[in-house]
Amino acid sequence: MKDLIIIAGPTAVGKTDISIQLSKKLKGEIISCDSMQIYKHMDIGSAKVSLDEMQGVPHYLIDFLDPGDEFSVAQYKNLAAKKIDEILAKGNEPLLVGGTGLYINSLIFNYDFTGAYKDEEYRNYLTNLAEKKGKEYIHELLKAVDPESYERLFPNDLKRVIRALEVYKLTGKTISQFNSEQDIYNIPYNVFYFVLTMDRAVLYNRINSRVDKMIEMGLVEEVIKLKKMGYNATMQSMKGIGYKEILFYLDGLITLDEAIDMIKQGSRNYAKRQLTWFRKDDRVNWINKDDFNSDEEIVDYIVNKIKIKKLKL
Repeated sequence: MKDLIIIAGPTAVGKTDISIQLSKKLKGEIISCDSMQIYKHMDIGSAKVSLDEMQGVPHYLIDFLDPGDEFSVAQYKNLAAKKIDEILAKGNEPLLVGGTGLYINSLIFNYDFTGAYKDEEYRNYLTNLAEKKGKEYIHELLKAVDPESYERLFPNDLKRVIRALEVYKLTGKTISQFNSEQDIYNIPYNVFYFVLTMDRAVLYNRINSRVDKMIEMGLVEEVIKLKKMGYNATMQSMKGIGYKEILFYLDGLITLDEAIDMIKQGSRNYAKRQLTWFRKDDRVNWINKDDFNSDEEIVDYIVNKIKIKKLKL
């Protein structure tokens, strides 16, 4: 089994500083699990870690993808798994650091991304049918074969509705039955999973301050530059918090103050969703930063927890 240390948490909680200090103590290298920091040219709005902030600690899966390119969780899993093996082969510790829960889960749950249960032709058929007859029509198809998914999913969640129909067509089972039969914990990693948190009001203040700093650093100018390069609101990258709101402003739909308020609200809501996501995994070691006097204390605490767990393995 391979050791995999995870430092996660909501946006603006302070993952970067702690992960870099921890890497220095453990001879670690960092693999980012942030769905916005993957893109080139999108530095300010993604709060991308700078070369100075890295302090010589190697970072991977940052700043490598063109903002016009699509990128899937399956692609992330493959790239990250390779990097983990490369880091371990050097005798170093891989640290997965970030707040994109889907990216983290792709590695620490046994989800099938291989395409073994995939029918592109049927997917395309249903997608075309949705365009002709509407999403509600596709949603109604679920009623007869998978009433549980029919009740749980909304017609607008077309991708998941189609996936549920696809799984039933391929396996004869509802998606819930299919997922329950998979051994989701059958993974090649010993997981050391830490999630940082802090007082909600303090976190929200940090988020608001970070957004103000992004504006000062030139977020508007960054989005103008991206727009000039041909990137637009239809692209996955430009739908990120901070980018879509500034695009609204540049298109004359809202004022700059309204855009800033929307970014702050969107970021606070995102932080709330992130915390809810991490609570679903009982492997998480929660670290309330308010219980410690410094980041150094937190790092020492994490190192100690890892040592104790390794002795028990």
